Amino acid sequence: MQISPRKLSMHLVILALGLFMLYPILWLISSSFKPSGMIFTDTSLWPKAVTLSNYVQGWAGIAGTRFSSFFVNSFIIALACVAGNVLTCSLAAYAFGRLDFSLKKIWFAVMMVTIMLPHHVTIIPQYILFKHLNWINTYYPLTIPKWLSTDAFFIFLMVQFIRGLPRELDESATIDGCGQIQIYWRIVLPLAMPALITTAIFTFIWTWDDFFGALLYLNSANLYTVPLGLRLFMDSTGDSAWGPLLAMSALSLVPSMIIFFSCQKYFVEGISTSGIKG
Repeated sequence: MQISPRKLSMHLVILALGLFMLYPILWLISSSFKPSGMIFTDTSLWPKAVTLSNYVQGWAGIAGTRFSSFFVNSFIIALACVAGNVLTCSLAAYAFGRLDFSLKKIWFAVMMVTIMLPHHVTIIPQYILFKHLNWINTYYPLTIPKWLSTDAFFIFLMVQFIRGLPRELDESATIDGCGQIQIYWRIVLPLAMPALITTAIFTFIWTWDDFFGALLYLNSANLYTVPLGLRLFMDSTGDSAWGPLLAMSALSLVPSMIIFFSCQKYFVEGISTSGIKG
């Protein structure tokens, strides 16, 4: 197959942009295997000296807490948020996509407006509310809102997907004696699997990477998530443990990459069939 010069040049530009975007990650992984004294003096991607001591020191933890505890805490919060978002947002999306109720269009418009509301506007009211509920320094402020279908973006994504499903399936199920809950659970939910997996992937990655929310509500080191655990390696006096920091940063990328690449097929299908195209 012959490739035209125009396509070849375009592929070369895309390849160069890809390498440019990947360079920080490649540098991070490469530097995590370098001795601490060579991290900023040896700028090559291939280390002149290789050591695993950064991973050993990093995994041993800091401030009396092993780094595995930060991973466990992050997994607990991320999995709780994924389950909450997938279940409650799909229920809300089914209501907007299939049911008829009064003021439906107005409620949907109100939900869409919340997407445009800057997150920072609600931080102080939310913090005051959670403080009155004695939820500070617990996982409740980070997980309970996900069980109340508060992420309008995922509701909108699923509504777009559910509207594309044939209504004849609902009518056939109704003739067979199914109620709305059975139609949702047995008909709509299995067919909306690409949108559900897309929601799960986004929720997991955004929760896993969330630094600000955990910083705001968690005070005890034994409750810290991975982003807060990484911050402990930083020292304001300049005496930061760069080697363990980079090693644990590289490890923190693994869960997100595994989930993204293992579910990539459903992720692309969910985005394309819900009408939210890039």
